[in-house]
Parts: sequence; structure tokens; C-alpha cells
Amino acid sequence: MAIIRWRPFDVGQFLTEDMPTIKVPRFIGDLAVDVYEKGGNVVAEMGLPNIDPKSLNITVEDSYIRIAGHREETKEEEKKNYYYKEIQRGSFERTVRLPVPVKKEKADAKYEDGMLTITIPKIEEKKAKVKIKSKKKPALKVARKSPARRTPKKK
Repeated sequence: MAIIRWRPFDVGQFLTEDMPTIKVPRFIGDLAVDVYEKGGNVVAEMGLPNIDPKSLNITVEDSYIRIAGHREETKEEEKKNYYYKEIQRGSFERTVRLPVPVKKEKADAKYEDGMLTITIPKIEEKKAKVKIKSKKKPALKVARKSPARRTPKKK
């Protein structure tokens, strides 16, 4: 009898090996987003094909962005026999934590070719100068040994 090592993270692969027509998504409902810094701004990009931009609701707070929307179910005249139906329809929401503080009132959003791009200026960090307070203490007087010649001791 052969010993087979169990790998808990290979369960999805195990399910699809013998049944190639079934696809097990890794994260159901997860919307991919890229967040990066460019020219003093924080930029978030999200692929949202076939979305009406008017159905999107974007909220920007000090430390996060929340994107919510709805992808309409297309009304089909003729019923289709799908082999795969992976495009998600219905409501969705994604909250993304921002890496730095931003000026939320100056946020700008554009939707072009299925990509939502949100650009928000960063808040410039103010570096505080710290003053050191100390009470003056009298300087310590250190007796210095001079390199004077030694005189022999008298007996």
C-alpha cells in the first residue's frame, strides 16, 4: 500500500483534475484591485467590464476606499446551454485599505475601457522638529594629571 501525502491546499486541483468542465474558483466574489503611488497620488485600479459607471458607488475615507456596484443580468431572448458561466452578475462590494493618509475631498474617479481608476492626492507628512529640554547643571571639574616630570621620593 502506497503512502500518499495529504496537501490541504491542493483540494481545488484535485476536484478539477478528473472533471475538467467544473471550475472551482479560488475566491468567490473577490474583485482584483491594484493600488500604487504615482506623482504624489495614491491610485487604485479595478477591472470592471460591462458595468454601467452610474451604478457604481465610491466612498473614500481617511484609510480606505469602498467600491460598490451592480452588474445587470443580461436578458436573453434565446436560452443558452452554458458550458461555463463564470461572469458574476448582481451586486458587489470591495473595501481596500489605503497605505497612506489621503485628501479624500480631492478624489477623482474615471471609468474607461472597463477599468475604474481612482486617483487621490496623498497628505504630505509634516515632520515635527523636537526640541530637547534640559536643566543646566554645573560642569564637572576634572582634575587633570599633567605630564610633568616625576620627582623621586625622598627617603
